[in-house]
Amino acid sequence: MTLTFTQSDWNDLWESTTSATYGFDDFETLSSLPSRLGNGCSRAIDLAPGLFLSLTDWQCERDWVVQVAAHDHPIQLGVFLSGVLDAKGAHPTLGNGRAYFSGSGISPSYAEHWYGGQRMLVVNVELEPERLDQWLGEEQVQSITRSLLCKGQDWKASFYPKQTNAMRSLALQIWNPPYQGAARRMYLQAKVWELLAMQIDLLTADQAGNLSTPKLKPDTIARLHYAREILTQNLEHSPLLSEVARQVGVSERTLRRGFQVLFGLTPLEYLTRQRLHRAQELLQTGECTVTEVARTVGYAHLGHFADTFKRQFGITPGACVGRN
Repeated sequence: MTLTFTQSDWNDLWESTTSATYGFDDFETLSSLPSRLGNGCSRAIDLAPGLFLSLTDWQCERDWVVQVAAHDHPIQLGVFLSGVLDAKGAHPTLGNGRAYFSGSGISPSYAEHWYGGQRMLVVNVELEPERLDQWLGEEQVQSITRSLLCKGQDWKASFYPKQTNAMRSLALQIWNPPYQGAARRMYLQAKVWELLAMQIDLLTADQAGNLSTPKLKPDTIARLHYAREILTQNLEHSPLLSEVARQVGVSERTLRRGFQVLFGLTPLEYLTRQRLHRAQELLQTGECTVTEVARTVGYAHLGHFADTFKRQFGITPGACVGRN
């Protein structure tokens, strides 16, 4: 049975079942995962004013969901060395080669899904936007921080970079620092800034993509929502994009570009995600076979369905059957 927590319930669970203790250094605390969920701990490391690092090492023994309310969000970077984290529509499944990089601003509410039977090894960095201002020149602050990474009271911008070998190598160095005490803290600061610099460099190199987000007219936004509804309602026999574009009254180019801008996904990525989430729901009921579910959500090739499902959720379709 999947446990579901509100944000308040989640906070209360941690406060009532874990006790934070200092780690090897006085700027670090350890918190144990509540035993009803699994075992392991998280290290919270205060690297500098406005710069925080956490290292999560959890062996999840059951499924749980945390309902996260809308909240103020710092600049954040997450690298997943093991395991996957699923927000079911708020963003793509994280892990399996996909990292998370977000600017500051307001985060919408979402449901965070953690799956049993997996080990989570996550390097997470949080940075207050004022701290970044101190490290960037005025010109860069205007072009990067103000326009992208610091949204104030607007919705934050999120990105899902591929976890390159260089990114993973840096994350592993952060996970296993060779020093203790003040030297360890200095080492971690340097590696965290290097990891952040790597992401900012990738974003600035992609000015024609993520950073230059075109404005969408209200009428176009409404048509794109209509297109998304059409795709959602036709998972088994999805229409061609040209047909969807014609039906909602936009060009196919506008449909592709607008979908990416508005929803952060291409139409195909969105359709794939919806198919897989529908498949997960059907499998969890235990009332259908894997083959029946694959056909229901539009996969004619069972092997392709199984491979795609495992990349998304970290488990095979068979392991998901009857798993509520």
